[in-house]
Amino acid sequence: MFSINNIFKKKADALQPERRIEFFKKKYRKAQQKKEIRQERKQKIRDYIERAGLDISPQKLSKTFFNTAVLINLAISGYLIYYFSVTYGITWGTVFASMIVLWIFIFIILIFTLWAMFYLAVDLKIFRRKVDIEEVLPDFLQLTASNINAGMTIDRALWYAIRPRFGVLAKEIEMVAKETMSGTDLKVALEKFAARYDSLVLKRSISMLNEGVEAGGKIGDLLNKIALNIQEQRSMLKEMSANVTTYVIFISFSTIVAAPFLFAMSGVLIEVVHNLGSLLGGTSSVAAGAGLPLTFSGTGVTQSDFRIFAIVSLVLTSLFSAMMISIIKKGNIKSGVKYIPIFMVVSLTIYLITQGLAGKLLGFFFSA
Repeated sequence: MFSINNIFKKKADALQPERRIEFFKKKYRKAQQKKEIRQERKQKIRDYIERAGLDISPQKLSKTFFNTAVLINLAISGYLIYYFSVTYGITWGTVFASMIVLWIFIFIILIFTLWAMFYLAVDLKIFRRKVDIEEVLPDFLQLTASNINAGMTIDRALWYAIRPRFGVLAKEIEMVAKETMSGTDLKVALEKFAARYDSLVLKRSISMLNEGVEAGGKIGDLLNKIALNIQEQRSMLKEMSANVTTYVIFISFSTIVAAPFLFAMSGVLIEVVHNLGSLLGGTSSVAAGAGLPLTFSGTGVTQSDFRIFAIVSLVLTSLFSAMMISIIKKGNIKSGVKYIPIFMVVSLTIYLITQGLAGKLLGFFFSA
């Protein structure tokens, strides 16, 4: 029941030392949990960057992105102030409101875009490192097997199998060797190395190696069999890729040759119709023998609108075609990232050249 006595009682309870200590303990625990979550998030970002072989501090990266977004916003702000005041004579109040919107929304979008582009670049870098490791893994395993057959222990065999031509794998094995020298178990160090990359080949190889060590079998023969298995799997993938070459050629031809040519011819057709309409002066003529009136008045689709549509369509078609070809040939999209700019540049170049040549022929026809 609500009364003055209850109010004083609650205040007295709030002033009790035990309750105050418990209250501050809860506040401290919540602050510690938030701090641990932030540190864990920073550690994940740091590990993710290290997987790409980059030595960049997340704090320094955040500061760089923040300064870049500020500079871009300053440039945009200066341009908008000059453009609004000179061209339209808009008041400073409107300019100030536009600046507020710019620095609230555009700034956040810029920060998000910069981080997204960075994560995309790092992800592609990690994928490239994974591919490099998988390419040299059979040779490394065979060399390690030779060292084991020569009488070396597994950790020494891994260490002496390192060669500069192994690239990323050599650096990773060096890290594994340093961890084992510092007291870490070899199995734990190898599993940690395999977990850094999303590679089924690497994880299965490390898993079979650890199982072979625990079982006490002939590790040299096991590593040779793993290496041969990886090489056979790679040969099968190459054979499958060769069997679908016809589909790749068809998609490539449709994207970088047929589509630009057809879009250019469609643009020429639109220009021909507009020129005929201007020659006839917007009047209507009766089709011979059909009795149907044909008029050439009205705007319809303009040449500039169709050009924008054609360019956007070619860019999107090139993007998805490169992804399809990557999936067909490699089994994943990331391997086809290099095809995307090539397809875009070639298709747009063919479109512009075809449109320019057709425009000159059309101009020569109407001038004659």
